[in-house]
Amino acid sequence: MGYTLAVLGCGTMGIAILSGVLSSLEARLSTPLGSQKTHSGDSEPPSGISTPTASQFLDAPEESLPSRFIATVGREETGRKLKKTFEALGRFGGDVEVRAGKGNVDTVQEADVILVCSKPNIAKTILSEPGMAEAIKGKLVISICAGVTISQLVSWVPEGTTVVRAMPNTPCKIREGMTVVTPLSDPLSRTLILNIFTSCGRCRFLDEKYFDACTAVAGSGPAFVALVLEAMADGGVMMGLPRVEALELAAQTLQGTGRMALYAGLHPAQLKDSVTTPGGCTIAGLLTLEDGRVRSTMARAIQVATNHASGLGQDPKK
Repeated sequence: MGYTLAVLGCGTMGIAILSGVLSSLEARLSTPLGSQKTHSGDSEPPSGISTPTASQFLDAPEESLPSRFIATVGREETGRKLKKTFEALGRFGGDVEVRAGKGNVDTVQEADVILVCSKPNIAKTILSEPGMAEAIKGKLVISICAGVTISQLVSWVPEGTTVVRAMPNTPCKIREGMTVVTPLSDPLSRTLILNIFTSCGRCRFLDEKYFDACTAVAGSGPAFVALVLEAMADGGVMMGLPRVEALELAAQTLQGTGRMALYAGLHPAQLKDSVTTPGGCTIAGLLTLEDGRVRSTMARAIQVATNHASGLGQDPKK
């Protein structure tokens, strides 16, 4: 038998994560034993990247997989909508227990692993509810609250509670996310966390000191990339391409280039040089981008976003 997973404050990211887990469980059951093979998208690149991927979910031990799911929200209306969302996900979706109103303590009491997905300013209130200390003691708590540090989380829960900080990003909605998690030593807890987050993308363990930069690169990154995507599509439209085709060409180009960096282990400079011929159109376009300081502007955007991330989840009065 597996464990009970509770998602407190199950909003957009909570739905994305649970959806990935439910889909992976369904795939596990529908895949014959011994036939689990890693598809090309899950292969490890020769560059030494060791990020575990979703293929490990198929071979995971039962005790590291959830068998019961509870999701909490604040309002009854939101709860009804959430129930319909999960019911549309397949055979396991209808088994998700959705609770609305003040049921966080009872939910935590019944759970083995607690995923805190609420807004940062609400997380402390939830974890400080009367009776919560007794309910949560000794359990594994995973927080995806932006900017809320491990030291803050530890101060909100009783001693003996294992606290982990995670930072997923929005592509988790389509199981192409990137999640960063603070390290922990217990092998079972580590496997359990990997099974949760690799079900909706890639996952890597990194010390908390890197989280602000990770927030900028992976958390804010989709917005930065979307701006580049839109600009490429606009350029295509300006030169006569229909909007739909221009966007498809640009989006697939960005996706393919990213996958070449991840799975072929190619450095971005190698990718750039491989399509840059002497006197060609690519070098002409690249020089225009350099004239516009695109490289340094993007790097500075990461720097500014990192500095801003350090203030998230903190008391503005201090």
